[in-house]
Amino acid sequence: MTTSSRSSRSSRKPKSPPPLPAGGLRVTPLGGLGEIGRNMTVFEHAGKLLVVDCGVLFPEEHQPGIDVILPDFTAIRHRLGDIVGIVLTHGHEDHIGGVPYLLKERPDIPLIGSELTLAFITAKLTEHRITPKTVHVEAGDKHRAGPFECEFVAVNHSIPDSLAVAIRTDAGLVLHTGDFRMDQFPLDDRITDLRHFARLGDEGVDLFLTDSTNAEVPGFTTSEQELTPAIDHVFATAPKRIIVSSFASHVHRIQQVLDAAHAHGRKVAFVGRSMVKNMGIATELGYLKIPRGLVVDFKKLRSMPDAKVALVCTGSQGEPLAALSRMANETHQIQLNPGDTVLMASSLIPGNENAIYGIINKLTDLGVKVVHKGNAKVHVSGHASAGELVYCYNIVKPTHVMPVHGESKHLHANAELAIRTGVDPENVLIAKDGSTIDLVEGRARISGRVEAGLVYVDGHTVGKVTEETLVERRLLQEGGVVTVVAIVDADTNVLAEPLEFIAKGFVHDEHIFDKAAEKVEHALARPATQKLEDLDELESLIGETVARHLERAYRRAPLVTAVVIDA
Repeated sequence: MTTSSRSSRSSRKPKSPPPLPAGGLRVTPLGGLGEIGRNMTVFEHAGKLLVVDCGVLFPEEHQPGIDVILPDFTAIRHRLGDIVGIVLTHGHEDHIGGVPYLLKERPDIPLIGSELTLAFITAKLTEHRITPKTVHVEAGDKHRAGPFECEFVAVNHSIPDSLAVAIRTDAGLVLHTGDFRMDQFPLDDRITDLRHFARLGDEGVDLFLTDSTNAEVPGFTTSEQELTPAIDHVFATAPKRIIVSSFASHVHRIQQVLDAAHAHGRKVAFVGRSMVKNMGIATELGYLKIPRGLVVDFKKLRSMPDAKVALVCTGSQGEPLAALSRMANETHQIQLNPGDTVLMASSLIPGNENAIYGIINKLTDLGVKVVHKGNAKVHVSGHASAGELVYCYNIVKPTHVMPVHGESKHLHANAELAIRTGVDPENVLIAKDGSTIDLVEGRARISGRVEAGLVYVDGHTVGKVTEETLVERRLLQEGGVVTVVAIVDADTNVLAEPLEFIAKGFVHDEHIFDKAAEKVEHALARPATQKLEDLDELESLIGETVARHLERAYRRAPLVTAVVIDA
């Protein structure tokens, strides 16, 4: 790849959908379809908008330097004043992490959610210096937001206080499950309310949006309680310190860890700002039960015997700045020693495999025993498997189904389940981010697409990094950079002085670079080239010529930048 000092890139925008017919409901997913994360769906009716969730997607290895990825607000940015509320189904980052960025564009949009969800997002917004307008709802409540009547249903997930939402409009009834499963023995005794689902089914669900994450997994998701023996075994047998890594919002899993630590006489400390903050909120609100004296400040554990110590930290996904990654890289104040045990008590999010396995290998090299999903039963999914989805389809009996929350393979697997339960195949809609689905007179159809690309957060910049930027970063990582400085006679486009090559992260072989200079001289000697008057065109010609030669000679593709100076 080559660049010049004045490069630009244009992108085609998707064709806008037709105007929404009077009385219709438009559903537009702006994230969460074709990916695990970035969940956001916009509902439009009677000139108003209702948003359900606004989450983030975590970057993969091919997106270097990116912190998180946001939904694209372009399609609604000119209509921020029409948004009557943001319904938050639960407090995971892939559902609430994008809220601060949307509220920066309009801070007074009401946030509608359960107690714990609102507490988590309020704490997050404090860091962004935003005081939100919140509406607290509970399972069974109904809340009117403009032309939308929202009815909330209790669902079980890997975080307390999760909700599904039924949205009533003049166009029909939509039921959105959010993330859910049907654990019959949940740690908090709060099961998914199937009777409520059935009542909505009796009323007539026109469009059913269902969690697809585990649609390929047969049967029913394992109960959270079945993890207790494996976690207890770790605490009973570990000879030295135990370090547990988990999501900072996984209250249920942390409760199991605390119970095991208490049973085996270990003191616990939370490590990492987000873990300390979220567990403090969960404890204050009564969602986390901590025996008196169990949790202490990290500094107090330094003087205790290793066999009496347990630490709970973030980093279960191999995030480079999280506590576990820094421990593995020996850059954290907590130094791991041979005989310590690391318990990775969270799922493996697709795309994070290499980072996680890299952390496991580093920990193993340090002499640490690593217990994870691959070698022990220390994690269960928070999402409904195929048997649970089929059960819900048979109860709700929806007219139309739109699978959400999953990669393409998950969406298609979920669609097949719906069809097998009797939903008309023509009424099962496989949508993509940006698709517009119109529910008009009882019929739901995909009507078009709006812009819904990936919006990258890079430090304090939002949306400035493009795909071209990431290509350049990958080239810098893999091939280095070569800058070609060419001093050219503006009248003849002939080199006034020999080319200068500056290489960073790339082997500088004089012989090969001399050959590259010859190729450039030949290219500049062409009659058509001598007539060029635009420096941009000269820079592109020189850069492409050098890039082709280096790729053939080295079988590597460095980022080549050409700078032309008028002699």
